Amino acid sequence: MSRIQSASVWMMAVSLLFASTGCKKAATTSPSQHINFSQIDPATAGTVSGTISWKGKAPERLKIDMSQDPACSMSGGDNYAEQFMVHDGKLANVFLYVKDGLGNKVYAAPTVPVVLDQKGCRYVPHVLGVMVGQQVEFRNSDPTMHNIHMEPTIAGNSLVDISQPPMGGTERHAFARPELMIPVRCNNHPWMNAFVNVASNPFYAVSDGSGHFEIQGLPPGTYTIGAVQEKLGGQTMTVTVKSHEDVTANFTFAMK
Repeated sequence: MSRIQSASVWMMAVSLLFASTGCKKAATTSPSQHINFSQIDPATAGTVSGTISWKGKAPERLKIDMSQDPACSMSGGDNYAEQFMVHDGKLANVFLYVKDGLGNKVYAAPTVPVVLDQKGCRYVPHVLGVMVGQQVEFRNSDPTMHNIHMEPTIAGNSLVDISQPPMGGTERHAFARPELMIPVRCNNHPWMNAFVNVASNPFYAVSDGSGHFEIQGLPPGTYTIGAVQEKLGGQTMTVTVKSHEDVTANFTFAMK
């Protein structure tokens, strides 16, 4: 073999070596490895809490006729619409979240899923929050077949259409983009409905039966807090949180 031929063979071997090394590096590097996730600092964290009030006369909750499915009508107890859950002038099922103010802070999605169950032919809970990338675990605890049908409107969030047998197993799904009040429907039982809220950060809450909510772990700063109700739309409020401070943010909703 001539010197020229030897040199050519050597150069080819070196090129193959570098190509192989480059491929291995690309295969083992994940984009998430380059993200510096922010951490909640208990030493400086503050809280935003408050109450959601209802102005005026509360709408009457309608009783749902579930007789089309004996398994539902025999599940025990009456079933009422949950659009407006008002008790003593306080409104439940309002989703509260930090809409703005975190700057370039990015938080890792929790690894524990959020559960949406089907009990008594209704979704439990009626309104829930989940973070982008966190899984929602759909369960069927009823002795009848159910369907979970969701049609998000934000590009990147995929359609969900899952059928689950009676007392069926669990299915999980994660959303890629923030989106508020995504309707959940059951094709088998048209009265069933719930709403999933996908947040870009872990600072959110749902008002409870007494209208109370609490968002914990916020770093000191000024924030826009959003409050959204499934039928009445959203409101915002600006608050400033200091270290170890509990800031009050009260909202009032009324029928339009």
